Amino acid sequence: MPATSRREFFRKAATDAAVAGFLSAGAQELCANPLGMPIGYQTYPVRAMIGQDFPGTIKQLADAGFQRIELCSPVGYADSGFGVIAKYKAAELRKILGDLGVKCESSHFDMKELRQDLAGRIAWAKDVGLTQMIVPSLGGPRTPTMDDVKRAADEYNKMGEQSAKAGIQQGLHNEGFELSEVDGKRTYDILLDLLDPKLVKFQFQVSTISRGYDAAEYFMKYPGRFFSMHVQDWSSETKKTMAVGQGTLDWKKIFTAAKTGGVKNYFVEMSLDLMQASVPYLRNLQV
Repeated sequence: MPATSRREFFRKAATDAAVAGFLSAGAQELCANPLGMPIGYQTYPVRAMIGQDFPGTIKQLADAGFQRIELCSPVGYADSGFGVIAKYKAAELRKILGDLGVKCESSHFDMKELRQDLAGRIAWAKDVGLTQMIVPSLGGPRTPTMDDVKRAADEYNKMGEQSAKAGIQQGLHNEGFELSEVDGKRTYDILLDLLDPKLVKFQFQVSTISRGYDAAEYFMKYPGRFFSMHVQDWSSETKKTMAVGQGTLDWKKIFTAAKTGGVKNYFVEMSLDLMQASVPYLRNLQV
């Protein structure tokens, strides 16, 4: 083989090996993240930091290893620190996030703001690039009647219908009202029966294991009804929230069941130190 051809051969071989190594590393990283999804973070625990320095806080999350974030609405959560986001136009907000290497496809909204201006909140979500609008709770009474639950479900189904027309999926978290009971049955289970599967999905709060709500059980019992989850570990001994992988929850079981449940993304939701401690475990968890 001529010297020139030999040099070309080895140069091409080296390039091919580098590309293969890059692709292999990327595939390993993809497989390492459970469900092959980017690691996400719900920003509510750092709301005070966001109120002081939104770009700086997002940069800190990105540097910690989070590739996705879930916001809270600058209208419904204005008093919690998220009002500062309102000063950015949608294009500016998307650019800030993009420049910092994170993507936002989900945000929490308060039921009050959706009742007052559903069309306007949907428009904001579309402009920011969201595909999910999630409410933490439908806000019913602490001790509801069946009629209370039916009214709440009917109202939210209608909101889900309006959102679907704009290409947005509404989703329900499980807090407060949803953790109550009606006639000896969990309100959350009743809502799973009453809410339209096409119009409303669910985002499971894993820490509700402290109240007996098992994520894996719900994912398996209601396939396809979930599209997201908030991730926290839990110690059955100390009865405290822990960094993911440091508690007693079986994360392989949870993430495996999440596939059946229909989960498309997940967000760590804990204090800054616990969420940072969760990243290495999630990066190495294979399901």
